[in-house]
Amino acid sequence: MTAHPIFSAIHVAALEPYLARTGTIFHTFGDQDSGCISYGFTAGGRRWFVKGASTPDGVSSLRRAISVHKAVAHSAIVPLSHSFSTDEGLALVYPWMAGVVLYHPTRSRHGGRTTPGSPMTKFRQLPLPQVHAALDSLLSAHLAVEQAGLVAVDLYDGCMLYDFENHRMMLCDLDEYRPGPFTLETGRLPGSSRYMAPEESVRGSVIDIRTTVFTLGRALHLLLDAGDEEKQWRGTSGQLGVIKKATAAAPECRFHSVHSLVDAWHAAT
Repeated sequence: MTAHPIFSAIHVAALEPYLARTGTIFHTFGDQDSGCISYGFTAGGRRWFVKGASTPDGVSSLRRAISVHKAVAHSAIVPLSHSFSTDEGLALVYPWMAGVVLYHPTRSRHGGRTTPGSPMTKFRQLPLPQVHAALDSLLSAHLAVEQAGLVAVDLYDGCMLYDFENHRMMLCDLDEYRPGPFTLETGRLPGSSRYMAPEESVRGSVIDIRTTVFTLGRALHLLLDAGDEEKQWRGTSGQLGVIKKATAAAPECRFHSVHSLVDAWHAAT
């Protein structure tokens, strides 16, 4: 099969007209929290996800994403296929993956996790073995993140793409991950407060792998609970004990690595 021109593109004037001219846009993801505009795009007989940025913050985020994908490859992380610049900024091309993100925030609509039929509600109703398999994918991917010397930033359920037909969890939009440890020079890192460690909102704090441990602990809790109020725990007391240690307020009281968290989680499970 001949490669589509998009994979030899280095620079185009404007993203959407280029995509419309060289293939078929079958879906537009506008009104995103990130300020980016993404497209479902058919080219060369395959579907692709194309994410474009035109603001300085958005472009910086996509440049960071390129660095993340150069450092980390894992079967549960949607891989980056290509990137190119535009007159307005930058565009990244990913393979289109089956499934839906567990939470889809936009500028005009927030919430929706508990809405009947929402992706998160459906996920929380899955049999426990399927939920555990999804959590194993999440943890395994972050072993690779840890090995690459990166820390998770802005990991939340909007990064979790779940295929309900094939029962497969994939991670996407890891644009804010970065080398660690580092010192927080702003008042707050980007992210969902439901998943963020306390130090992510304190200027001058150290962000390291224990911060990632906290976020993963929150993800384990939120995905194994049947409701947003966290009063319908579906796991065991042993698993809850692991989560309690992972999400301790003081970083020194948490697991010292993702690897140690994963070992404890598997022992409890």
